[in-house]
Amino acid sequence: MKLENQSKIEEFILLGFVEFYEVQTFLFFTFLVIYVVIMTGNILIVAAVIFNQHLHTPMYFFLGNLSFLEACYSSYIFPWMLSSLSTGDGSLSVTSCLMQWYFCGSLLATECCLLGVMSYDRYLAISKPLHYFTTMNTQACIHLAAASWLSSFIGFSILLSLMLQLTFCGPNEINHFICDYFPLLKLSCSDTSLIEILGLVLDAILILPPFVLTLTSYVYIIVAILKIPSTTGRQRAFSTCSSHLIVVSIFYGSLMIVYMLPKGEGNREMQKFSSLLYLVLPPLANPFIYSLRNKEVQNALRNNIGSLVSCKTTAKKLVNV
Repeated sequence: MKLENQSKIEEFILLGFVEFYEVQTFLFFTFLVIYVVIMTGNILIVAAVIFNQHLHTPMYFFLGNLSFLEACYSSYIFPWMLSSLSTGDGSLSVTSCLMQWYFCGSLLATECCLLGVMSYDRYLAISKPLHYFTTMNTQACIHLAAASWLSSFIGFSILLSLMLQLTFCGPNEINHFICDYFPLLKLSCSDTSLIEILGLVLDAILILPPFVLTLTSYVYIIVAILKIPSTTGRQRAFSTCSSHLIVVSIFYGSLMIVYMLPKGEGNREMQKFSSLLYLVLPPLANPFIYSLRNKEVQNALRNNIGSLVSCKTTAKKLVNV
């Protein structure tokens, strides 16, 4: 049948977790609790970095960017999931679906870039401590963070402009809880060869280099740590990058599990649930990792909470007076 004789799809239906309709309420409250914890943890980290002078260093500047990114990422995913679970309505317009994919993909690429930059920052701090603050000055930090954000959003904007030109005229059901890249291409009845090539190019530019930078940085970090003569010195050096190393391991580990799974029809449910790994685990775990393993962050959070409590107490006293 010719394309012009086919009906054009105006909306998609995300099936989500429809096969578990008996436990929809349980899933709703589970994801609600996860979302609240993610937002609370990451917002507290951002506030701690902004309002505490002791955290105005390159490492915590990038950490604040990472926490802000994960709060944005979660805010674009979880409200939609919660709404779908509560109402049972998984319909989404084609444009809204493409925009959801665009923001999620851009933020995911930005996270890869930020993790690469943070790895390089730790490499400089351990391997070249004498030149660290001259190399990672305020201007350099702002430029690196801005490059991470802008390159990802601009790159995905080019891909989005092509995807907005696609025509969807086949089935409109997506067996997923978010609008994902490959299911969208599969449902299109337009030629997607150019988009697929551009997608590979973007991966090679935005995903692969940060991963290689992260891997290379930690190879040099490990070599530098092993050269430190004292055990105390090695432990102190490793403690400065251990939190970030755990975060990197969780992020790339969850991504690898998702993309290394077989893509056959029988593995769709497994792929859908494995996608929760990189959507939920990194933003949920990162605030706990940095707050539990870092005394400076712990002290900053205590000071912020203490200041907030004292302000509320003072306000109540003034009201009573």
